[in-house]
Order: sequence, then structure tokens, then C-alpha cells
Amino acid sequence: MLKLLICIFIFFLDEYELKNKNLIAFGPVPSRRLGHSLGINNIPPKICSYSCIYCQLGKTKNMKFQRSTFYKVEDIIQAVKNQLEKTKGRGESVDYLTFVPDGEPTLDINLGHEIELLKPLGIKIAVITNSSLIWNPDVRNNLQKADLVSLKIDAASKEIWKRMNRPHKNIKLNEILDGLIRFAKTFKNKLITETMLIQNINDNISELNKIANLIEQINPDECFISIPIRPPAEKWAIPANEESINNAFQIFNKKCNRVEYLIGYEGNEFAFTGNIENDLLSITSVHPMREEGVKELLKRANTNWSIINRLLDEKKLTELKFQGKKFYMRRLSSISSSN
Repeated sequence: MLKLLICIFIFFLDEYELKNKNLIAFGPVPSRRLGHSLGINNIPPKICSYSCIYCQLGKTKNMKFQRSTFYKVEDIIQAVKNQLEKTKGRGESVDYLTFVPDGEPTLDINLGHEIELLKPLGIKIAVITNSSLIWNPDVRNNLQKADLVSLKIDAASKEIWKRMNRPHKNIKLNEILDGLIRFAKTFKNKLITETMLIQNINDNISELNKIANLIEQINPDECFISIPIRPPAEKWAIPANEESINNAFQIFNKKCNRVEYLIGYEGNEFAFTGNIENDLLSITSVHPMREEGVKELLKRANTNWSIINRLLDEKKLTELKFQGKKFYMRRLSSISSSN
């Protein structure tokens, strides 16, 4: 009986690992910052150092601030290579290999090594980080290897930062701010910042000026102002209004070389790699898709909406509504219930 139970456990463990390996690389997806981005999901769902009120993947299930290994390095590299082969086989272009996982990518202690191993593929590598671990010298060294780093800066004052990003209790804002400036002084490649504006949280003139002053010290190549365009973790996390967005643009424009909005829909240029169900589930595990995008992908795959109905019935997908639009997201419970 014991042997049987062990065999059953090993079987389900292997199945779990296989499912997660299939989710490591996804896309390419249309990125408003990076063109066609092939995503690298190097963190299991939903492990993060923050639990942002606007997160498109919901509340963080497993708060962490210490770095560790989540996937084998060779599994990540092979997953990216496999996805690239599928992509190239269908004539899809890739502008960036982007570490943009279900959680915070710099929690992966092997991040720097993974970037080094991906370099020979000849595609630029980006890391989209929430900046929470930038105080760590090892994280800064890892990020130095990337071709592009996006730093999240949602707040410059402690009270608003805690309300907005809901950080792990061991993370300190003053250390993050110091780390941001230290990193920016030594990073030689493309550096951008992104600030998410939430109504009545961080969109007041005082906080916008504080954020702008910090951005001035960082001196990025571009500053992006964004608002939630997918359903947020908290329903009360409402996008800033047009007046506030314009105020932010005017204030940031005095401090940053180039300011752009990230407030529009990114388009429907999602890639089809041959297996429509895998494509849908891998993309929507980290990138909820608007209804129009799903329809366009189904059209490319020469299939119809019946697969969406089936995935909804099987509770692999969930349908969400935000600002009058329908979105489809992979249920986190269908990926893992261990977090």
C-alpha cells in the first residue's frame, strides 16, 4: 500500500512539474513597451514581495522577500528555446525575451545566470521588476546583465507606498529608494520607469512631485505613466482620471527625458504557436486577454469560441469584467493550489 501511495505521489508530482514547465515561456504577446515580447515566467504563481492593490493576477498568496530557486535553470532555458522554435516556425517575430512572471522576477536567485545563458540566442533581454529588492547588491548585479530594465515607482512616501504596493513586512522604502539611485548610476543599457496611477491613492499633486523628483535622480531613458487596463486585485483600485493623468504627465515631463502614457489597449497581436489551448492558458496565466484579443487568436488558430466555453466549464479559465470590457484569465487554482 505504501509503495502504491508513493507511486501515486510521484505521478502527480511529475504532472505538476510538467504543467508548470509548460507555463515558463509564453507568447510572444504585444507589449506597449517592448513590441513583441516572449515572456519568461520564472516565478510560480503567485509568489511576490508585494501584493499591489491593482495587480491583474489578484492578491499575493505567498509573500516572500528572500531569494531562492523556483525552477531548474536548464528548464527555463529549454522552455524559452522551445517557445522560440514554435514562434519562428509560424513566422512570428520576437523583439525581447522578457522576465515578467506571476510574481517578482528578482526573487529568482538564478536570474543573472539565466540571462547569461539566454544571451547567445541573440535577442534582447528585458526584466520588468517591482523594484522591491533593488536594495540587494546581488539583485543589482543580476539586473546589470539585461538589455532593458523597467523599474516600478508607484510612490515615494512611505504611507502611500504601503497602501499601494502592500509590501512584505521586512522590506523598507528608504532602502529601495537608495538602491534605485545606486543601480541607475551604474546601469549602461536602457532604463525605464513605470508609475501606476490609482484614483485618490497616489495621484495627488504632492505625491506626483515626490515621484518626479525621484525619477529625476534616476534619470531613465523613458518614464511611463500607466493605469489599470485589466481587472485589479481590489475593486476599489480605480484608475486615475484624465485630469490626474495629465497632471502627472506635466509634472514628470519637467524631470524626465521622455514621458509616455501606457493607458491604451495594447492590441490583439497575440501569437499562435500551434496548440491553441496551451497558448490560451499560458498567455492568460500572466496576461489576461481582452475579448477582442481572444477572438483574434482563435481566428489565427482557425477555431471557434467553443474552446473558450469548454475551458470555462472546466474551470481552467475565468471571465472577468472591467470598465465594460470582458477579460479572460487562467484560474490560478488550475495552475497550483500549493501557494
